[in-house]
Amino acid sequence: MPFETTTPRLLLTRPTEQDRAFHTAVHSDPRLYAHAPHVLGTPATNAEFFDAIIAHWATEAFGYWVARDRDSGMPVGWVGVQRRDGHLNLYYRFVTEAQGRRLAREAARAAVAMATEWHPDAVVRALVKDHNEPSVRTAEAAGLVRTGEQLVLADDLPDEAPSSVFEAPQLGRVEVLDDALRTELLDLWCRVNDAGGSVGFLPGAPLERVAEVLATHEKQMAAGDAVAGALREPDGRLVGWAWWVRVPNPLLHHGRWLYRVMVDPARQRRGLGRLLMAGMHRVAREDGVELLQLGVRSGSGASAFYAQCGYTEVGRIPGAIRVAPGDDRDDVTMARRVDGRPPVAHGGG
Repeated sequence: MPFETTTPRLLLTRPTEQDRAFHTAVHSDPRLYAHAPHVLGTPATNAEFFDAIIAHWATEAFGYWVARDRDSGMPVGWVGVQRRDGHLNLYYRFVTEAQGRRLAREAARAAVAMATEWHPDAVVRALVKDHNEPSVRTAEAAGLVRTGEQLVLADDLPDEAPSSVFEAPQLGRVEVLDDALRTELLDLWCRVNDAGGSVGFLPGAPLERVAEVLATHEKQMAAGDAVAGALREPDGRLVGWAWWVRVPNPLLHHGRWLYRVMVDPARQRRGLGRLLMAGMHRVAREDGVELLQLGVRSGSGASAFYAQCGYTEVGRIPGAIRVAPGDDRDDVTMARRVDGRPPVAHGGG
């Protein structure tokens, strides 16, 4: 797992001893504890907390990051996940001056995506007081959903309400579809079509036509040339789907093509697309894949999303996709590596 990552506005880095003073300043600021003033840090608790962060990094090689402004390099908050009670605890706390800019949700999304890609053995959780509405909104914007479970924390006051448990969706590998899963997927696919999603059909495509294309993908899966990823919320609801497909040419078997990336239209703007892609990267890496490719049509907004997932445009055919008479779009190819090597072009021409 990388020790650092970036978001559009932040650099998330592994903390060092030089960050202790910033950690103390954040966790001693009463403005950041308006919803729970009794847990405001003291010199002793702050030192213990920071030491635990450093120790977790030393033993697990991941943990809570320092969030820095990408332009100025100044630290603005803390975010990340740590192992706790069999789960990965999502944590975020940003300085007062950074609030109102949605930096916490930007950082939390990155943290949950990183955990989804690199730590499928544990569920990401956030424990949030219901009256702390900004924290609830941040957890939900990072893709987490209420489980209905509530927990009493060790530092809760005797008359304090318990914390609600929020959990992230998880992506599972799929190699064979049964009747129930096929029905679920077709329902999701058709709803994505009708919402205007770029998954191979225009809105209003009949179920029968979608089922025919699904059957083609199932043949690829049966032949060992495709594997799917199913993103499910804690209650089991299917909210995302995609395929990795291996092309017939053996010279290209170290790579895969991404097809039919779809997220439940009723759950847009919650970072689920990022979690779906993170899980799909993990599935590809488990199969020894080195290079990933995908195609998007211009004007859909998808290129910017995939760029945030680490993809770079490597080719474009102007006007290759005819959405409707008089509406031609470019066929854009994007790629990224997942083997840790940089994308370097061959110099031989």
